[in-house]
Amino acid sequence: MHVARNKRTYVAKSGERRVYESVLVRRTYRDGGKVRHETLANLSALPAEAVAAIEATLKGERLVPAAQAARITRSVPHGHVAAVHAMAAKLGLPALLGPAGRHRDLALALVISRVIAPASKLSTSTWWSDVTIGTDLGVAGAPTDEIYAAMDWLAHRQDAIEADLARRHLAPAANPSRMALFDLSSSWLEGTRCPLAARGYSRDGKKGRLQIEYGLLTDPEGRPVAVRVFPGNTGDPAAFTQITQVVRDKFGLARMVMVGDRGMITSARIAALNRLEDGTARPDAYGWITALRAPAIRKLMADGGPLQLSLFDQQDLAEITSPDFPGERLVACRNPVLAADRARKRQDLLAATEKLLAPIAARVQAGKLAGAGPIGVEVGKVISKYKTAKHFAVTITDDTLTIGRKQEQIDAEAALDGFYVLRTPVPADELDAAGVVTAYKNLKYVERDFRHIKSDDLDLRPVFHRLDERVRAHVLICMLACYLTWHLRRAWAPLTFTDQNPPQQDNPVAPARRSAAAQAKASAQHDPAGRPYRSFRGLLEHLATLTRNQVRFAGATADVPMLTEPTSAQREAFDLIGVPIPLTLK
Repeated sequence: MHVARNKRTYVAKSGERRVYESVLVRRTYRDGGKVRHETLANLSALPAEAVAAIEATLKGERLVPAAQAARITRSVPHGHVAAVHAMAAKLGLPALLGPAGRHRDLALALVISRVIAPASKLSTSTWWSDVTIGTDLGVAGAPTDEIYAAMDWLAHRQDAIEADLARRHLAPAANPSRMALFDLSSSWLEGTRCPLAARGYSRDGKKGRLQIEYGLLTDPEGRPVAVRVFPGNTGDPAAFTQITQVVRDKFGLARMVMVGDRGMITSARIAALNRLEDGTARPDAYGWITALRAPAIRKLMADGGPLQLSLFDQQDLAEITSPDFPGERLVACRNPVLAADRARKRQDLLAATEKLLAPIAARVQAGKLAGAGPIGVEVGKVISKYKTAKHFAVTITDDTLTIGRKQEQIDAEAALDGFYVLRTPVPADELDAAGVVTAYKNLKYVERDFRHIKSDDLDLRPVFHRLDERVRAHVLICMLACYLTWHLRRAWAPLTFTDQNPPQQDNPVAPARRSAAAQAKASAQHDPAGRPYRSFRGLLEHLATLTRNQVRFAGATADVPMLTEPTSAQREAFDLIGVPIPLTLK
């Protein structure tokens, strides 16, 4: 006897093709010289597992209850840890951290954990026991004192780690343009005892909170290379001076071109950096690219200055010179899309402010609000909400309130909409005007890294550490995790919504565009095989469903580790990294 499966195809009147399968128990025998089949039972209505059991029995297999054949004693998430660890190994991150040992294993586990499940150090040490990283790296159950010791060890290794990364990504062989990007950000702290904590300009919008600042140095593609932590009241120029000294003195890189945001790179700072102690020019002088602030742009436009609207009749950028910036090139750009957006936004904010002030004016006119002091208090509560107070003339008496727009000031500000001017001493034969614009706009990659570090992926903020060395180590761990994430996002672009091949822009001033392939991804939501595209975080969560199971078979005394059957997306995630799915991390 055996189980036979018969398929029959039927085409309906609608043209739909349907396939029916009958599952039968048959006895096959010979009648003279012919083979005959006798149907004993129809199993089509039975569940698939019942049919499989009958088929196995008829084949002579001995069946026992599943619970007696094998037991899964434990199942632990493995795929996400294995993938991130595989990329770390491919990048040489373990060797980059330092010599093999307990401190390195803990530091590596902290970096990998920051990519997968960012949390406090106490929560992270608890999480290690719930995934395979704990047993495979031997960090499960590590006490917090041991984790802090590993952080201190890593902090002392920072210069060596960053020097190695600089050789990889900033040295002339890897970076022919000799260009580096630098920007500054901040995050608030919990507690008041950290020596680095200070009040300053909060880029997180946390006014009145103690904070630290940290500057990120990257290559032209935004790949993190170094990070420096500063007190929370450090100015942009001071941070730029320190990172430039690090690049020159600790990394040994000469004649670099540093790209920084407006206000960060000042003429005085550059002149000081490019002079020796005796006042002569340095042979390894640094170039730079930055942008002018609004007052300087307004001065270039005033009284028939070199920046005139007629320059942009036929093009979006023009190179000009000014005696106020001797030895420098000025590249003026006008983005009409940005100009229209800023004009619309300004009008919306002015209208919103007037809407808030209207009820106060009505109360004053009706006599329900009187006195210059009380009126001023009420006006002060709302007029700065949208940061438009500078555009209103407010006159207050004991019984009147007059509010009007400063139209001349508004028009003067509107004249600058869409304009920005870049300045650089780099000669035109080394970098043309379009290259200057592209280099400056590449600062968007540093801003993207900050988003990944602070919120999207790595959750640096808020900082809970008190000792300055621990704060620096925490920020370094986040930077190394960002370096790892940068490579993972690029490798996994085919599985996510990431634009794999952004189009080259003929006009560097124009807004960036996504490729047609990226737009198709966003529209279809699924790849040609029907698998959903995922976010980076969503892909990590999907990889976590690839578990490592401890299986104990009947009669055995030891468990056998086995992986669940990976999905096609999980297989491809490891293929894109270039490694097979490992059973263990080591």
